[in-house]
Amino acid sequence: MLLLCCPLWANASSSQSLHAKVDLVVVNKSESRLSVLREGKVVKSYLIAMGDVPQGHKLKEGDQRTPQGRYTLDYKKSDSAFYKSIHISYPNEEDKLRADALGIPAGGMIMIHGENPRSPLPPEEAQKYNWTNGCIAVTNKEMDELWQMIDAGTPIEIWP
Repeated sequence: MLLLCCPLWANASSSQSLHAKVDLVVVNKSESRLSVLREGKVVKSYLIAMGDVPQGHKLKEGDQRTPQGRYTLDYKKSDSAFYKSIHISYPNEEDKLRADALGIPAGGMIMIHGENPRSPLPPEEAQKYNWTNGCIAVTNKEMDELWQMIDAGTPIEIWP
C-alpha cells in the first residue's frame, strides 16, 4: 500500500497531499525518475522520458541531452505543444560561460512537459523510451498533478 512507503501521506489524504505545493523537484537521470519533495520528504516520484542522449550534461543546442545541475522552474505554459509545460531556467550563468568558451550555442527551452500528441504509443509505453530533445516528459495525467504542486520559482536539481 502506498501509505506504508510514503509516511508523509499518513496524516493527509493522497489528493490533499498531491495538491499541496512542493518546495523542491529532483530529477535522477540514471534512474529516469522525477521526485517532488516537501520539507525534505518525497511526496511522489514519476517515471520520466528524457532526450535521446540522456548521459552527461547538456553542452549545446541540439545535443539531445537533458542538463544537469541546479535550476529554477521559472514559468508555466498551459498551451504547450506537449500538453502543458513548466520551463527550467537552463542555461544558467555557468552553462552560458561554458558554451561561450567553446564557441557553441548553449540551447534553451528545456521543459518538464506532457505527452507527445503524435506518438502512436500509449502514454505508459512511451515513457519507457527517451524521445524528447532534452526535456523531461511525463504523462498528461502526471503533468496535471505536477501543475498543481509546482509554483513558478520552485528549485529543481537534475542529477546524473
